[in-house]
Amino acid sequence: MPKGYWIARVDIRDPERYKDYVAAARVAFERFGAKFLARGGNHEAAEGPGRARNVIIEFDSLATAQECYHSPEYQIAAAIRQQVADGEIVLVEGA
Repeated sequence: MPKGYWIARVDIRDPERYKDYVAAARVAFERFGAKFLARGGNHEAAEGPGRARNVIIEFDSLATAQECYHSPEYQIAAAIRQQVADGEIVLVEGA
């Protein structure tokens, strides 16, 4: 079965409150077996506008990635993130 991934691109407006998001999201990530493949770090915006922080998270399947995103645990975290950061999250199925 193909893996599922979150691809997140984020500009953080409030670094201190973003820590609250990270703590809240950890609950969902642990529950759904998230594996971080990239979390911040150096990057190049080769095409289009970039974001300061880029994250790739692997899950066992796209269904698991979707369940994590839509879970009550993650939605609590998402509400925090949306107050302190701007960005996009795309859920994709691997090859």
